[in-house]
Amino acid sequence: MDDLKFGTRNKRGDWAPSAVLDVPPFWKRPFSLPKVLAWIPEYLFPWNAFHMATTLIWWFYVVPDVEVMKTLSFGWALWLYAVNAAAIFVFYGGVELFWYVKKKQGTRFKYNAKFPAEQPSDVFWFKSQNIDNFLRSFFLSIPLWTLVQVIFLHAYATGAVPWLTWSDNWLWLVTLTLLAPAIHEVHFFCIHRLIHTPLLYKWVHSVHHNSVNPSPWSSLSMHPVEGFLYHAVALWHLVIPSNPIIAMFQLHLAGFGAVNGHIGFDKLEITEDSTLDSHAYAHYLHHKYFEVNYGGDGLIPLDKWFGYFHDGSKAGDAQMQARFEKKKARMNAKATRG
Repeated sequence: MDDLKFGTRNKRGDWAPSAVLDVPPFWKRPFSLPKVLAWIPEYLFPWNAFHMATTLIWWFYVVPDVEVMKTLSFGWALWLYAVNAAAIFVFYGGVELFWYVKKKQGTRFKYNAKFPAEQPSDVFWFKSQNIDNFLRSFFLSIPLWTLVQVIFLHAYATGAVPWLTWSDNWLWLVTLTLLAPAIHEVHFFCIHRLIHTPLLYKWVHSVHHNSVNPSPWSSLSMHPVEGFLYHAVALWHLVIPSNPIIAMFQLHLAGFGAVNGHIGFDKLEITEDSTLDSHAYAHYLHHKYFEVNYGGDGLIPLDKWFGYFHDGSKAGDAQMQARFEKKKARMNAKATRG
């Protein structure tokens, strides 16, 4: 497929989409019901539907019986870790294998023309981004994912929090399920902006940002503090009246959904004539420029409201540079007063 029909490539070979990022149509004025209705399938498919499918598989085939979960033990916790790790290995590893190892579509639709394996660096363990990201994911982040999972499953099993049933609360639970991606965006924006403060960035978030050119294994490559805060989004369902299935869905939106922002390709070629949109561009721009797009796809457009939004256009570049200049001026003025 000719990616230049959908974007442009610079002298370095980096590709960028022609279409700029935008917020969902229900935030726009004048309100257009046809545009909102046309957006709904995109909201549900394929990614949110995929995360719900994995949630149901976990609930019916992986999660232990309630009586087992009433007692904390390494047995069922390690079982959950093993399944989580195996699933990430297959899912993330499949993307890594086909698009980064075999390079099945070359650099078509790839934002950064280089591959991480071509860029060894001392900032990574063994000077390899892939090895570093893989080890941090499987020995730090996925155990923390599992810890959050154990916390909320044990809490529901013991009755420490209300377990709303679908038969009696179906309307609220369906609504909460549809709102789970919005909860993810708000939580992610808040903790992400927090760990970009100077001290926390230096000691915590810089680990993740070492991957300036992210790949699938970068998705969960985090400092342990960030890894826990990120997956702790599921713990909101111990505060909000909810159900463990929705808490699991919330966790899968974070765990499996992290790959979307780090895939590195705008579109994945499935066949010669069909592609799958990755929704990776907003977060790729964050990895590229560091201080833009702290949230997600703009479902809740906090970046736009707080002035951090970069839509990928030249106008977005100009707004970002203007903000950086103001920040630099404030820092210089503060240094002068000191």
